[in-house]
Amino acid sequence: MKIRINWVILCAIILLVLENSIVPWLVPPQWSERLLPHLCFILTLFVAGFGGRHVAFMFGLGFGLLQDSLAYGHLIGPYGFGMGLIGYLAGLLAERKSFTIGFFSWVALVSGLMLDSIVYFIYKLFRLTDLQYAQVFYWQIAPTALLQLLIALLFYVPIRRYLVKLSLSSAEDSPE
Repeated sequence: MKIRINWVILCAIILLVLENSIVPWLVPPQWSERLLPHLCFILTLFVAGFGGRHVAFMFGLGFGLLQDSLAYGHLIGPYGFGMGLIGYLAGLLAERKSFTIGFFSWVALVSGLMLDSIVYFIYKLFRLTDLQYAQVFYWQIAPTALLQLLIALLFYVPIRRYLVKLSLSSAEDSPE
């Protein structure tokens, strides 16, 4: 399936603005350090499923680097690397298996765990954190992955309909 990436990029920019401006107000102050929903990452997983692994790699790399520079600032690159790599791997899995809601749930959960684990290990490599992995997993990685899974499941039907509609309209427009 071929998607029109321009519309998806526009949606990702809107999600990035929402993620950095409105979502922090929605998360209770006690949980603000624990829950870090990455909306562009969820969209990267959808791009991987419907656009292919190469498009998802570039999409994840670009928006991950943008997220690094906008939101976190300690080190530029961990989210870009993680989102690009996971986008590519999710696209590779989606090419081999049908992209159903059950499969997508599994991919979203495992990918969410992988992204925050990659970021943690990069921070640990450059000695930006001295926390233990078990503590970070319990405190931040697991709750964030579960929240991302919930958001991904809420967006699954509307985004799938939108991306399939875009792919069908682009297939009708292109001459063979």
